[in-house]
Amino acid sequence: MKTAQVISRAAGEASRHIIEDLDDSLGTDAQSSDKNNGGKNLGTLERDISIAAGAILGIVGLKKAGSLTGLALLGLGGALIYRGIKGNCPLYDKLGFSTAGHSEGEPSAAPEEYNSRGIHVEQSITIDKPAAELFRFWRNFENLPRFMDHLKDVKVTDSQHSHWVAKAPLGASVQWDAEIINEEPDKLIAWRSTGDADVDNSGTVRFLPAGDNGNTIVKVTLDYIPPAGKLGAWVAKLFGEEPDQQISDDLAKLKQVIEQGEAVAV
Repeated sequence: MKTAQVISRAAGEASRHIIEDLDDSLGTDAQSSDKNNGGKNLGTLERDISIAAGAILGIVGLKKAGSLTGLALLGLGGALIYRGIKGNCPLYDKLGFSTAGHSEGEPSAAPEEYNSRGIHVEQSITIDKPAAELFRFWRNFENLPRFMDHLKDVKVTDSQHSHWVAKAPLGASVQWDAEIINEEPDKLIAWRSTGDADVDNSGTVRFLPAGDNGNTIVKVTLDYIPPAGKLGAWVAKLFGEEPDQQISDDLAKLKQVIEQGEAVAV
């Protein structure tokens, strides 16, 4: 798997070069694409097909690793996976064409979509700190990238809203806006993505007393719909991204940060 991850990173670089070259040839770029249509112009089915085709090419490319053919297949496969993850085709932008079924500003995924296409993750850990301190630290979402390795950046825009940027397979990134939908001081924080999110998601963190010694159980529940649904989740696992293990590792890092005094609660 380590070898596959190294090669997948190389494929990611190759895929980005392919996409950049395509952008240049069309006289546009990814940023202008985002401005023109909110970033997405591919429907769910087309994203599924793009990721599936990219995964197949990537697997064949891995088997031919070290050859020019293998590198070309990895690059092309990476470009197709990236296309499916982002839900954007520069050529479609140039032609003013879209197969996406929704537009910018629509609500995030409906509950039934989480049941049919979503991934559920639940992890917990006991931390030797009071709930109030942990609540304050988590409540400032800008602290989350300090222990969540898959997050690149979180910017709080007001008391209830924030903007998140996260890592995706093959060196890509995804982003979304989120809002707090429930809050109980020192006990619970719940949030969900809004609008035209790259990844529709919702999350809850609970701070539960662990006996009378001042320890706290931090319980995290996440539900998300990966790009291209469960097929996208399978591709992520192919390249070493396992959500349950990710969150478990993140909570272990939170415990280390908090208990060793590396965090300044705000």
